Amino acid sequence: MTSIIAEDVLLLGYHEKTGQPTIGSTELNAGLAGAILAELAIRGRISLADKKVVVTDSTPLGEPELDGALERIAAEAKIRKPEWWVDKLEGAKLRQRLLVRLVEGGVLSEEKGKILGLFKTVKYPELDGSVERAVRARVESVLSGAEPDARTAVVVGIMHATKALKKQFPGTDEARVKEITEGDWAGEGVKQAIAAVEAAVLMVLTTVVIVTAVS
Repeated sequence: MTSIIAEDVLLLGYHEKTGQPTIGSTELNAGLAGAILAELAIRGRISLADKKVVVTDSTPLGEPELDGALERIAAEAKIRKPEWWVDKLEGAKLRQRLLVRLVEGGVLSEEKGKILGLFKTVKYPELDGSVERAVRARVESVLSGAEPDARTAVVVGIMHATKALKKQFPGTDEARVKEITEGDWAGEGVKQAIAAVEAAVLMVLTTVVIVTAVS
């Protein structure tokens, strides 16, 4: 079973059979880092109010990725914005660690190969598809009108920010996405967390596009 929101996002971002990403690397990496921030917020460890990331409780959660990020945020001398942390949490390295965790947990398999006998490739097809199906079922239920929980709302918000939601869930209604991510169903804290992370992911992606275009 998955244990953190970032793993939910990762499973939706990989094709279950080919084991290849279905979301662009930049988008997926930013989304994973954003998921870590959002989970720390909804678990009461950080505040994302006023576009600032502030540690409110440094007590470890007993989850390596979340605790590692919390420790980094607490050790930072300055108060930083969410988009700064989405960049600094290094989504590419985070993705690799999560892939290894999911392989070790029996959720994904790892298939190594070579293209033209020279270039190494690694694929991560699903070994236990029930985990992703459960995530997908929760998201589909919420998109169809069910009351959202904080975890699923964050997944929807991040997938929306990375422009992958409609690709993964065709026919998604924009008005419903807004209800999920901006509604008052779970209190102001969760609402602020989702809004801040979604904005941070979009900011990072926009910056990458501008830099690439200028280059």
